[in-house]
Formats: sequence, structure tokens, C-alpha cells
Amino acid sequence: MSNIEQIHVPNIGEFDNVEIIEILVSVGDAINIDDPLITLESDKASMEIPSPLSGTVQEIHVNLGDKVSEGSLILSLEKAVEPKVAAQEPQPLVQKNASSGAAPGDAGKTVLKDVYVPNIGDFENVDVIEVLVAPGDRIHEETPVITLESDKASMEVPSPGSGTVHSVHAKVGDQVSQGDLILTLEVASPRGAGTTATATTDSAPVPVIPGLAVDDQPTPYIGNADLQADVVVLGAGPGGYTAAFRAADLGKKVILIERYSNLGGVCLNVGCIPSKALLHAAKVLEESRDFRKHGLKFVEPEVDLDALREWKNGVVSRLTGGLAGLAKQRKVQVVHGYGRFIDQNNIEVTDAEGATTTVGFTQCIIAAGSTAVKLPFLPEDPRIIDSTGALQLKEIPKRMLVIGGGIIGLEMATVYHALGSQITVVEMLDNLITGADKDIVKPLHKRLEKQYEAIYTQTRVAKVEALKKGLKVTFEGAKAPEPQLYDSILVAVGRSPNGHKIEAQNAGVAVDKHGFIQVDKQQRTNVPHIFAIGDLVGQPMLAHKAVHEGKVAAEVCAGLSTFFDAWVIPSVAYTDPEIAWVGKTEAEAKAEGIKYGKGTFPWMASGRSLSLGRDEGITKMIFDQESGQVIGAGIVGPNAGDLIAEVCLAIEMGCDASDISLTVHPHPTLSETVAMAAEAFEGTLTDLYIPKRKK
Repeated sequence: MSNIEQIHVPNIGEFDNVEIIEILVSVGDAINIDDPLITLESDKASMEIPSPLSGTVQEIHVNLGDKVSEGSLILSLEKAVEPKVAAQEPQPLVQKNASSGAAPGDAGKTVLKDVYVPNIGDFENVDVIEVLVAPGDRIHEETPVITLESDKASMEVPSPGSGTVHSVHAKVGDQVSQGDLILTLEVASPRGAGTTATATTDSAPVPVIPGLAVDDQPTPYIGNADLQADVVVLGAGPGGYTAAFRAADLGKKVILIERYSNLGGVCLNVGCIPSKALLHAAKVLEESRDFRKHGLKFVEPEVDLDALREWKNGVVSRLTGGLAGLAKQRKVQVVHGYGRFIDQNNIEVTDAEGATTTVGFTQCIIAAGSTAVKLPFLPEDPRIIDSTGALQLKEIPKRMLVIGGGIIGLEMATVYHALGSQITVVEMLDNLITGADKDIVKPLHKRLEKQYEAIYTQTRVAKVEALKKGLKVTFEGAKAPEPQLYDSILVAVGRSPNGHKIEAQNAGVAVDKHGFIQVDKQQRTNVPHIFAIGDLVGQPMLAHKAVHEGKVAAEVCAGLSTFFDAWVIPSVAYTDPEIAWVGKTEAEAKAEGIKYGKGTFPWMASGRSLSLGRDEGITKMIFDQESGQVIGAGIVGPNAGDLIAEVCLAIEMGCDASDISLTVHPHPTLSETVAMAAEAFEGTLTDLYIPKRKK
């Protein structure tokens, strides 16, 4: 008989659809009867829901912000052998911070074992057409659990062992491949008297990680840590240092681990900040050239690469130095070196000289970021660089090929073109910057076609030969040219998360095959005291997303009931012109069947845009047709990245078109274009004549 009990909301009187404002337990917690599980808040009172049983929390079925009523499922609990007292009805009380749960009680003699799709040959992304088991079913080894169907055959996937189905993770219509999680089985513990609450070593009890079989549990580190902290943050990029500083502000003893000699991670040292400095230099160069046709003629600027590099490095130094000062003020201890997990509570840090330091922690926030994707067929050659190499400005090549028409590739192409390189861009897909709508990207594409040597879309690099006279590139695709010779190649085809590079498996942290770590809305991994933020936890890989996630993780570590619930996250390409978008694109709205309307304002009717000598910009707003609420926007033009913030706030605040159009914007400014796009949707715009739509 299964030892797992489903815990539901009991009789809470006349209350219905009551909001959950706190979840007071975590997976793996051992709890007693009457320990509070969740806190509810109605318009009349707050109340805690107590546990009717003693046991160990196996799965939580609710999230902060959910609304529940009598009978709603809260969590799954593995019952203790002997409950202590009878359950009581919940009583209204004052809200308080989450507790860590009661001391462990008796636990049953079972463990949870995950079941994955086995080797199914060459098949990948195969449809699940049947799920043959349900939670609570008792099954035996070789019992079929799901049926898959490819274009060639149907196949049943058998269970690798006997047990009781605890939870099913696949559903009809899913597509799965080898290694994907199907279900979790409750099986007899091979340790006999062992439990799912703790794993015992010769030294001290070590928490067992829910969902991992006994043989897969991480081995505890035997030894003493050189340093110890309440919270250790692995990685000091924008998300990492934000998390460390916030945790320190909340009273935690914090250690911050960073592989670079300066704080700031990739973003400040070899990413966002140095690239934006060089993009500003490129903008100055281009504006000096553009204004020749408007009567301002300058002598062609002389580029001093050494001085430009020194200025760029100075910008980086000012920011990273400021972070070091902030860490010192907050008493955050910084350990420089490459960190890797050695168990659930220790990280080994290896510095540049090879010396190691063991850092122990009670809680950890992983902020280890990502690295540039490498193309395996490219030869090893110093003339082939990634974005980090491009920022070093060692030389300005005569002909440069940029592989990848996304944000990073086009930003660096903007810099090198301004400095004198002939640029060619090759992109596999049918458009540049594919995340944004094509009409928003089109003005940039048209400008680059005039500036660059060539732009090849729907084309890929098939082969590169490193010759003494240059890099010979062979192309494939609908628009592929004949083989070309380039002086340098910039590879900008994306970034890969560093989940597999920090040996997270030693701590039991689940990392998928791509290197991502799955987290909940509180940034908690499958190991309850370890959190993850930033590039590691999924798209979009953006610093401003990581910053907000870092604050959430730090606050949860400090016992606050905080969660990450951003409705939208903006994206910006700092090209010339800039491209920014947020929320639903028009293409997404169409694909999802959303009834939408749009308001578009061309910048050729903007006095401020014309005074800048730039008329190619567009502001496009996407609205829900029925409610009139803004659900997305795309902007192309100078300073688009600054303008998009107004739309971000509008979406988060639930604004409709009139909220924006009736807000008085300063004139003449580019920000007016946002209001005018809203007026275009409403039909109240006077700065353009837009014929009324036929009903």
C-alpha cells in the first residue's frame, strides 16, 4: 500500500478562492501534525492551514498567488508511522515569515526513483500517444508506462523496476527523447531501514534530495571548509553581485565567488559594458559622417586603437572598482577563482595559481552564467574570434565575416564597420534579429545593406580553411555566394549555460542536457537550499532579468516570501538604429490566435526624429482588441532601448491605450511616439491622417 497521502484544503468556512500568500514548507521537509503548510489571506483575515498528518513533504502542488478553496490539493506527504495528535481547523492569525518546519519525525521505508525514456535508437522528439499508468498504480518491472508513436512505428516504454507510481511527468501530446523524465516511482528502500528524509553517513545526517534514487544521492565531502558563510553566491555578474549584496543587506554572512580578477562577470568585464562603450564610439563616428549631407563636414576622424582601448578599459575599471567598494562596505567576502561543487554544502575554488579553497555554505545561489557557443567545424586560428576576442580591439581587419545575425553579432559588426572594416553577415534564418517582428527589423536591415559588403540570410557556413593569405569560407543555402576570403571571422551564434561546468551534480542539482537548471518562482532548484539565477535558468539570457532573479533568491534565503513574477522582460539591440521590443510581438499574437489591434507611428512624422537627421524609425504598439490593454511593443530608431521602458511599465500596470495617450508627453521628444502609437490604435491621432476602418 502506498505511504503517500494527498493533503487538501480543509473546511475554511464561507471562504472561497482565497489567495495563497505564503508557502511554509519545502520538498523534503519533515513535518508534524499541526505544523502550518500555507498561509491564506482573504479580505477579512489571514489563516494558516495546518498539516493533518506527520511525514515528509514529497511534492508541492500550489504556488504563491494561487487561489484555493475547500478540497483544493496542497501537497503530497509521505506519512510517518505514528501520527501524534488529531488535526485542527485553521485559525485566523497575523501573517509571519516562512518557517523551516519542525524536527524530523518517523518516516516510511521507501524512496523515490525517477524513470526516464531509455535508448530508443535514432528516434527523437517522439509523440506520447498514451499514458498507461496513473499516480497510485502499483506496477512491476516491464509494465508498459507510456506509448510513443513516430512516423515509422509505435513503441511501448516499459518500467525498469517495480513500485508505486508517485507522479507522472509526461502527458498525451508531449514530445520526448532519450533521457526525458516520464514518471517517479515509490520503491522499497534498498537500505532496509533507510528513509526518504535523510541519508546517513558515518559523520552526520545528510538531507536526501527528493526525486533522486539512493544510488544517485551526492556523496558528502569529508573534511573541513576553509571558509564558511550563511549564503555563498557562485558568480559575480549583475545577478550574482546583486544577490550577494541583497543577502548581506538582510543580515546574512555572504561569500561571493568570481572567476575574473574583477567583480562584474561577463557583462561588466567582457560583455555589455565594454561593448556599449565601443558602440558609443561607433555612433560618434557614424554621426560625423552622416551629417556631411546636412552641411556639417568633418575631416575623417583618426582612430587611435590604443587610446580607444584604454578608454574602454577605463569605463570597465570604474564600474568593477565601484563593485569592489560596495562589497567591502557590506562586508561581503570575495573569493577569486573557478568554483565547482564538491557536495551539497561545499564548493572548491581554484585560483589562477592552482591553489584551492573550500567554501562551506548553509545556502547557495548559483549565478555562473554562460559562455559563447563554439562551432566545432571551425579550425583553431587566432583570426577566428568570439565577442570577447572582438572587444580586445587587437586590430581592424579589412574584411570581416560575422557568423550570426543576432544581437551580439550585429552590435560588434556595428563597431567594426564604424572603425573601417568591410562587413559581411551570414545568418541561417530568414531574418536578422529573429526575436523581433520583421517590420521592426526592416529599417535596420535596409541601412545595413547600404553600409555592409553583404548580408546573406537563409545561408550557413559549411567550411572554413585557414590559409596564410586569409580564411577561405564556403557557404551553403539559397543565397550562398562563391567561396570568399576574409581577414577575420567573428562567431556570434549564441551562448550556452554553464550548468555542466560547475559540477552541480556533486550537489544533486539537476542540470538538463543543454546545461540549464530548472527552478521554481523563488529561484529554488531541486535541492531546497540551493538556488539558481540568470542565464543558467533559461531564456532570455539578459542581465536585467538576472538582477531581479538575484534579489528574489537572496530574499528567500533570508526567509522572506518573495517570488519572481515579471510579466514581461524587454530586449534591446544596441545597433544603429537601435531595436527594442517587449511583451507579445505581432507574430506571436497571430500564432497564438490572440485578437489584437495595433497602433503604428512612423518617425518620419516626428519633429524630434527629423531634427536628429533620422527618419527611418517606427514605434508599434500591440493591444488586446477587446480590453484595449497594451500587451506588447516594438520600437526601432535612436534610443529605442530607453523608450521601451515606458511600455514595460504600462504592461506591468495593466494600462490600456487611453492611459498612455492621455498621459502628457514632453514635446518635441522621441517619447511622444509611444503616445502617438496609442492614439493611432484609438483613432484619435491628429499628427497623421489615418482613414477610418470600414466596419
